[in-house]
Parts: sequence; C-alpha cells; structure tokens
Amino acid sequence: MKRDLISIRDVGRKDLERYLTLAARVEALPLADKAHLLGGRVLGVLFFEPSTRTRLSFETAMVRLGGSVVGFAEATTASVVKGESLRDTARTVERYADILVIRHPREGAARVVAEATRVPIINAGDGTNQHPSQTLLDLYSFKTFFGKLDGLKIALAGDLKYSRTVHSLVQALALFDNVEFTLVSPPALKLPAHLRELGAASRSRFVETETLVEAVRSCDVIYMTRVQKERFPDLLEYEKVKDAYRIDAALLDGAPPLLKIMHPLPRVNEIQPDVDDTPHAGYFDQVGNGVIMRQVILLDLLGVTP
Repeated sequence: MKRDLISIRDVGRKDLERYLTLAARVEALPLADKAHLLGGRVLGVLFFEPSTRTRLSFETAMVRLGGSVVGFAEATTASVVKGESLRDTARTVERYADILVIRHPREGAARVVAEATRVPIINAGDGTNQHPSQTLLDLYSFKTFFGKLDGLKIALAGDLKYSRTVHSLVQALALFDNVEFTLVSPPALKLPAHLRELGAASRSRFVETETLVEAVRSCDVIYMTRVQKERFPDLLEYEKVKDAYRIDAALLDGAPPLLKIMHPLPRVNEIQPDVDDTPHAGYFDQVGNGVIMRQVILLDLLGVTP
C-alpha cells in the first residue's frame, strides 16, 4: 500500500519523532554514502504556484540521493492551459515518475491527486490549507537550535489567518507537551478559531497580542510570516495590514542570547537585512534544513532505509 504526505493531521507524534531521528541520521551521512540511495528513481514535480525553496530543495534532495527530476515549475508550461484536468495531469506524470510532489492554489488538491494516483504524493502546499514538509523541516530546525520541542515558547507573527505554514506548524507542535504560543497579528489576520481550539484541547497554551516587543523578550523563537497579497480577496484590506510587523536589529537589542528568528521565506520587509548578521538569524539555517528533511521524506515514502 502506498504512503503519502498530505497533511500534518495525518501524522502522529511518534511519526514526527521518527522523521527527526531520520533527519539527524541523514545529515550525518557522508555525501558519497547518500549519492546512490535513490539511484534510478524519478521525482515528478507539479508546481501550479511559484516556488523557490520548496521546489529547488526537493529537486536538490532527489539529485543528491542519486535520483532525477521531471516536471514543471509553472502551470503555463503544462497542458492545464489547454483545459486538462488536475487528475489527468497527475495520472500522466505518474507514468514517468516514482513519486510526485505537488503545489496547487486550491485547498484539497493534493488529496485529490493522492486518491487518483498509485505513486506516493507529497503536498508542497495547497492554498491556505497545509504545507507538511515545511513543518517537518521547521521542527528539525527547532530541534537543532534548542535540542527539544516540548516546552518550546514560540511567537507566530504576521499573517496567521492565511499562512498554510503556520496552520501546519500549530497542528504539529500541539502534539508536544507544554508548548506556549504567542500569537502576534492584527485582528484581520488572527489564527483561525479551529486552530486556537486545538490548543485548548492539547497541552499547549495560546496568548494573543498585537505587539512584537514582549514576544522578543519572552520567547525562544519568533516565527515571522509574510503578509500574503495573493491570499487577500480585498486588496484594500491587504494595504491596511501589509506593514503591520517588522523586525530589525534595534528591536533585538536586549533579546535573550538564544532567541532565533525564523521565517519560511520569501520575506518582503518583515525582517530587515540588518538582522541577517545577528546571532538571532535562523532562517537561512532553516532553508538548509529543507534539503535534509526532504531527503528523509523521499526516502521514507519510497521505502528506502538510509
């Protein structure tokens, strides 16, 4: 029976811990030992939305494991522009590949593809819904920075309403003990109610605020998000909140020494460039962890033990 990675809701704490253990093992392997693990295997890439980090890190992960990549990076180069259905596109590409990774603007698209195909499917983001591989690399980043996930104090800042990255991350961290979330957003971009209720049903605690200053002083992680213009049905509403939160080096004066600033990227102006040279910048290490975790996902879903 094939296995897919569609939603963090499908994954339990033991699964998350297994992925973290595998990631540490894969990271420690010499490049030469990894270079043959997926030899002869092909990754099919179906990206209907723009991507830099997710697409390139999946492709890099596959190539460094000895595999190869086919697919498209934008819908305009695929037969969907001729009216081909998503199901038909996926069922075509699965004839060329052993595993597929898909990004699509419609919520639930990855699940539709998983139900229509016979090869493993990885959800690389479906609308405002889920982004499970980003969550897994974020968890690995937390583990490498702090050595733990239980008891983590994390501020989620910016667009908490539309960010699929935030939605997946909250669901994953709620599986761990005593995680404290500080939710920093304007009223129009609050975390959806069903995710706040998830915290109430777990051992997590949620605190809401509209200011970053307190979070910088009291949290282990500030997880910034871009206010996503493409998710707003009303551009006037976007203009009102687009510059709501910014972090610069001055704001970090007096911050705890181990504080990390993270971001799924791309950033616009929510993290100023002068933060890059501080010891608090964690987002480029986070990017690097994407290749490691996506190697783990490919190996796991294809049934290969590193």
